Amino acid sequence: MRYIGLDLGSKTLGIATSDITNTIATTYTTLRCEENDYDSFIEPLNNIIKEYNITKIILGLPKNMDNTIGDRANITIEFKKKLEEYFNIEVILEDERLTSVISNNVLIKADVSRKKRKKKVDGIAATIILQSYLDKENNKNER
Repeated sequence: MRYIGLDLGSKTLGIATSDITNTIATTYTTLRCEENDYDSFIEPLNNIIKEYNITKIILGLPKNMDNTIGDRANITIEFKKKLEEYFNIEVILEDERLTSVISNNVLIKADVSRKKRKKKVDGIAATIILQSYLDKENNKNER
């Protein structure tokens, strides 16, 4: 029973996986598509879900800084519905504000070139989204 974390962009889907204890998130990959062609992510996700016996999907919700829901968040909510329908797995929306900024800062500190950062930022953002969720869940269970 493992989880995956997803960071949905207009042309990308960053993916992270948890370890078998659902304690640590690790960057898995970043999928690419034509702009807003999210259906193309279904088959690769299906393969990952089967291979890793995924039981829950944590999907980043890009809220506005004032906590309102904008266009990107609405697209994400529609993608959530598609995932739930297709995979019949619980999909949790996790606030992802600033995850891309944090991801870029991590890569800059690691001295990763701008060109390479662009390819890695979504996967790292997915890892931050998933790790944030895992930390909250594990803290709840410790009480």
